[in-house]
Amino acid sequence: MTLEKPTVWVGKAGVSEGLVEEVSRQLDARRAVKVKVQRSLLASRTVEDVAAEVAAKTGAELIEVRGHTFVLYRRRKRKPL
Repeated sequence: MTLEKPTVWVGKAGVSEGLVEEVSRQLDARRAVKVKVQRSLLASRTVEDVAAEVAAKTGAELIEVRGHTFVLYRRRKRKPL
């Protein structure tokens, strides 16, 4: 994940319903998602706060916070046989 670029950006709108849906959709497809928090949001919140909120709302595990970027992981849901 270190060499991959972020696929989701969090702007000054913060953790919106649309952002949570997009992260959840990408987690279903890829299992791990890299998210970048833009500086405009960091005036009022920390990256750790944003990462914890997104992880809680998507049911994902917070793997790493580095700078303005964090990585989330969620196991794929298995389809019943």
